[in-house]
Amino acid sequence: MADKPILYGGQAVIEGVMFGGRYSQVTAIRRKDGRIETYEVFKKQSPSLDFLKKIPMIRGIVSLIEASASGAKHLQFASEKFELEEDEDENEVSSSQAEAEQKESKLVMIFGVAVVGVLSLLFGKIIFTALPAFLASVLFDRYVENLILQNLIEGAIKTALLLTYLWMISQAPLIKRVFQYHGAEHKVISTYELGQELTVKNVQKQSTLHYRCGSSFIILSIIVGVIVYSFFSYDNVWDRILTRLLLIPVVLGLSYELLRATNAVRDIPVLTYLGYPGLWLQKLTTREPTDEQVEVAIAAFKRMLELDARVEGEMASRQATFAHSSL
Repeated sequence: MADKPILYGGQAVIEGVMFGGRYSQVTAIRRKDGRIETYEVFKKQSPSLDFLKKIPMIRGIVSLIEASASGAKHLQFASEKFELEEDEDENEVSSSQAEAEQKESKLVMIFGVAVVGVLSLLFGKIIFTALPAFLASVLFDRYVENLILQNLIEGAIKTALLLTYLWMISQAPLIKRVFQYHGAEHKVISTYELGQELTVKNVQKQSTLHYRCGSSFIILSIIVGVIVYSFFSYDNVWDRILTRLLLIPVVLGLSYELLRATNAVRDIPVLTYLGYPGLWLQKLTTREPTDEQVEVAIAAFKRMLELDARVEGEMASRQATFAHSSL
């Protein structure tokens, strides 16, 4: 039914992966007994949102907000199932061990999942915009007067904070598993885009890195920010922070368009390097998945395809019925 190829996306959740299609979103998780359980949501069609998502600059903001709102349901599903199994385990382990596992599970839900998914982008963007601007002004403005250099320093601080943050949280074992599922998500999408059968063997051959990843979006927003901020001067630290916050929609919109552009030219020699900064960052946010984790990702993706096909079939049937009744 679609004229254009669908650019599928997803995100890692606790012990699983979520994929979003044209009409549905499916999360698959691995339970401790080995079963794969799915959570399925059909998208509500909105002509107004569909129209906004066709407008450059605006479509990036709309897509981020929509992804954050819908992704929250899937994150909650995975978190609740994980917490349920943790509570059941508390009956079999000592109270001190159960308390340690509970703290670790909360750490995953608050930090690890947020980094991988788009849910953290809006909130995280505010923090990683205001804090670097403040530090750059307080620590370096008295020594550097050139506006471009000031922005480069701010971008460097922002990058350093981001890399440190990612490295620190990636040390937790359960967060590493989330990053493994993130890698499985990328591998499945790459396999599908290559037109190969979705088997564990085929999927494991692919890279854990992908041009359209939200991690790539984060690093691109830093680069775009340095450029955009160079067109706006400021009088003091608070003026600088306010200017940065007001420019967030502009930076996000441009970053989204750049992310689409780097994906479009990724097979063109020389231009393929435009997406490398994002791929480098993904080396921190993805890990090689196990075969069992890949199975979960494949289950989510295949179920999403099935639901999308069902909706398209129902739409085609209704259109045929309407056309027949109009004769």
